[in-house]
Amino acid sequence: MKALVLAAALTATAGMATASAEKYVLDSSHSQVLFSYNHLGYSTTFGMFSGFEGEIMFDADDPAASSVTVSMPVMSMFTGWEKREDHFMGADFFGAEEDDMITFTSTSIEVTGEDTAKITGDLTMNDTTKEVVLDAVLNQTGTHPMANKEWAGFDATTTLLRSDFGVGAFAPAVSDEVDVRISIEASKAE
Repeated sequence: MKALVLAAALTATAGMATASAEKYVLDSSHSQVLFSYNHLGYSTTFGMFSGFEGEIMFDADDPAASSVTVSMPVMSMFTGWEKREDHFMGADFFGAEEDDMITFTSTSIEVTGEDTAKITGDLTMNDTTKEVVLDAVLNQTGTHPMANKEWAGFDATTTLLRSDFGVGAFAPAVSDEVDVRISIEASKAE
């Protein structure tokens, strides 16, 4: 059952969702995308995105017909140091404007275990779309004890090359590889 929920939570394209799919909405207050990279060999630097939106269409009978879509404003990035955030939003990296978004839309899934899967999807960032694969783990499903409704939670990881998305300034001294860790909760829509 866990594999089916994971598959549903993180699979195929939005256009493939069937009439039997059930909608789950991301809990923005408990969903984060964390990233880290090596800074000149001296440290590992961290940042995050939070408060983003998305939905999961879950088809219990045919998990391959399920989908996930997520979007987050580029300018919602938090690194803990305002000058770094300003630099990331500037011309060396994103050249970000208020409405710029990062999006992910799933395209396929490969269930790899009882509660694990490889989720393939299209990540669009900085006006560039690339295919990425997430290694996902289903954490838990069931009735949320405070919200009293059906809930699902999962974690996922991947590694990106920031130069693939046009934000490769100072690579390779500042690592081109960025490790990404995702933790998401979603509630069944009413």
